[in-house]
Amino acid sequence: MSHVNSETILEALKAVQDPDRGQDIVTLGMVQGLEVRDGHVAFAVVVDPQRGAGMEPVRKAAEQAVYGIDGVLSATVVLTAEAEPNQAPAHDHGHGHGHGHGAQEALLPGVKAIVAVASGKGGVGKSTTAVNLALALSSLGHSVGLLDADIYGPSMPRMLGITGEPTSADGRTLNPMEGHGIKCMSMGFLVEEETPMIWRGPMVQTALTQLMRDVAWGELDVMVVDMPPGTGDAQLTMAQQVPLTGAVIVSTPQDIALADARKGLNMFRKVDVPVFGIVENMSYFICPNCGDRSEIFGHGGARQEAGLLGMDFLGELPLHIDIRTTSDGGNPITVSDPDSAHAQAYRGIAQKVWAKIEQALAAKEAAAPRIVVH
Repeated sequence: MSHVNSETILEALKAVQDPDRGQDIVTLGMVQGLEVRDGHVAFAVVVDPQRGAGMEPVRKAAEQAVYGIDGVLSATVVLTAEAEPNQAPAHDHGHGHGHGHGAQEALLPGVKAIVAVASGKGGVGKSTTAVNLALALSSLGHSVGLLDADIYGPSMPRMLGITGEPTSADGRTLNPMEGHGIKCMSMGFLVEEETPMIWRGPMVQTALTQLMRDVAWGELDVMVVDMPPGTGDAQLTMAQQVPLTGAVIVSTPQDIALADARKGLNMFRKVDVPVFGIVENMSYFICPNCGDRSEIFGHGGARQEAGLLGMDFLGELPLHIDIRTTSDGGNPITVSDPDSAHAQAYRGIAQKVWAKIEQALAAKEAAAPRIVVH
């Protein structure tokens, strides 16, 4: 039985030549972001921007070379002109969990609280929850920013109905985009929506840091961060380098989603980020014709899980076509139908989250060192 690993992939790619430069793409350092998982292979071929379209035959040859390896199930190969990011400065390491004032001053000086919305797996409605939570917090009178940290599948431009590219007043710092009264920044504003993102951990880390440090966020009461699904590099980067005030875990009622939510909870606990609680999404289905309630995925699993894990249950949201279509259409239900039961449910969750933020900020204030004069 063959074992597919990065060495076998790179060996096969040495057969692929860059026709203009007369050497193979591995020796030339053109293969970047190589990931191999259970027979699925993904990487980028870095090319000069001027040669982009003309390098398609090389991309195709690289794909074919990988498919020729016994045990490879799929190969995703993209052409990119992405330059290798500068190495993170050495002093970035050893900052513990980045919860000190130094990290906050460097990244987001005017932001009072940062809340991560996370899930242990994809497909549980995390981004829809994040955007409606942000808009609900805004409707309660708070100044809100929304950071789309889902580098691999940025969806906030579509969900907030924002198009175009960010501007910059000084050529260095980007102005955040705005939609429905909240500030937003996303990789989706900087790359085409269809462009697949295949980046290694350090590249993700650099991108996330820039979306915080190099954007003129200004003064905000709260920043909601839509995390990538799962518990990998991007989540750990956020949890370690950003002074997160707390996290909200989104799950569906099924056992498997709850097992993933548990992973998310444990990851945040490991890096000392308080988990504000769990939201049960797709909790039940109300038939639009007869009004009957069906519990398609079971019901109450997240509430039960929250009790077992000793964390708060923040609320439940139905599986409803209006929630999905309004978010996909750039006009989320919290703003498009603010009097609906769904919008009220999001506002209820937002009120609980804000109460948690206030508690966390008060505790931080109380823990600050005081000068005692005898």
